[in-house]
Amino acid sequence: MPNFDLDTLERQVEELILTCRHLREENDSLRVRQDHLVTERAELIGKTELARSRVESMIARLKSMEEEL
Repeated sequence: MPNFDLDTLERQVEELILTCRHLREENDSLRVRQDHLVTERAELIGKTELARSRVESMIARLKSMEEEL
């Protein structure tokens, strides 16, 4: 009976080790993905700001042309 309990405990510890390993790998993967998404978001914000600037410039030129007429 005591041997059975030790075997069960050993099996549970092995399962826990495997679970921890899996969670660590998954966590690492999620961190890499998060870093990628943060970088992508920053790039998109930059592109949005550039587009906004261009549109504002076009609007200003159109208003200028309208005033000349």
